[in-house]
Amino acid sequence: MGNDMNVTAILDTFGLLCPMPIIKTAAKMKELRAGDILKILSDDPGIKEDMPAWCVTSGNELLLLEESGDEFYVYVRKKR
Repeated sequence: MGNDMNVTAILDTFGLLCPMPIIKTAAKMKELRAGDILKILSDDPGIKEDMPAWCVTSGNELLLLEESGDEFYVYVRKKR
């Protein structure tokens, strides 16, 4: 499903552990415009809980969180 999305930017956080994927995501989202979609690549299993929580607190929209082996692909739409 993720391949069908119109991804604006990709953020590679492989090798980074909590809280760095969230910190990097927050910084990258500041560069994007409302409606843009960021795809985050991660190998930190903590992202499964951290990213949905961050989206709620930041007001952004979690579109999809895919898991493939030890890798995670997260799609977030910037809301404002």
